[in-house]
Amino acid sequence: MEKILKKFNYHEEIPIRTPYDPSICLKKNNGDSVSQAEYAKIIGSVMFLMNYTRPDIAYTVSRLSCYTYNPNKDHWDALRPLLIYLKGTMNLCLYFNKYPAMLEGFCDAKWATDNDEVGSTSGYDFTLGGGAISWKSAKQTCVARSTMEFEFIALELVGQEAERLRNLVGDIPLWGSSVPVSLHYDSKAAIGIAKNYAYNGKRRHIRIRHGAVKELLKNGIISLDYVRSERNFADPLTKGLTRRIILETSRAMGLKPLE
Repeated sequence: MEKILKKFNYHEEIPIRTPYDPSICLKKNNGDSVSQAEYAKIIGSVMFLMNYTRPDIAYTVSRLSCYTYNPNKDHWDALRPLLIYLKGTMNLCLYFNKYPAMLEGFCDAKWATDNDEVGSTSGYDFTLGGGAISWKSAKQTCVARSTMEFEFIALELVGQEAERLRNLVGDIPLWGSSVPVSLHYDSKAAIGIAKNYAYNGKRRHIRIRHGAVKELLKNGIISLDYVRSERNFADPLTKGLTRRIILETSRAMGLKPLE
């Protein structure tokens, strides 16, 4: 991380405690790009870091990477806090120390709010042994017409990852393959629809997703639990948050200072 900051001349900046300013409303640039090659290099560098050790910056990197092809000054202004935040958190690393090991996931979604957005954002993270082992923040691939729809799309996405991880860790002696993966979500509507026997809506892509989630529940692959929003540790994967919440969710995902 220190090499990244020195390479792009951000190593002498004063650190800040949040990677993204939620008050910023970014839009596509229809004019000339500003240092596009440099912007793309920085995004590529921090994306590598995010994919392996830093789930706390997943939303910010995902958001800013949408403008890699044609950035302007506003996009550069939004990128700068991310790098300065990394300077102040260079000593964070993932810790795995809890026993017995338990695989559980958290899921969240955010409605499309910016002018340029038509797709909502999904986010999830899975922890095992007290540390995050899988996380994602990404735009949904289809347009949702209601709150229930975008929340259910996010639920089906996290269900796919839960099944993959369950199969992956099934051979580890500390983990019983017959135990469902506990998924925590702050949407009572999505959980209620998932547990209903039939989906009565007319949207075909939601009906297909409902069938997939229902099958995971029926086969004991996952279990669904409601969690209050303030205890949903996938929250920073879908939106910019305050310093306190970022600190709390980072700790919950196993990010702690290197001792």
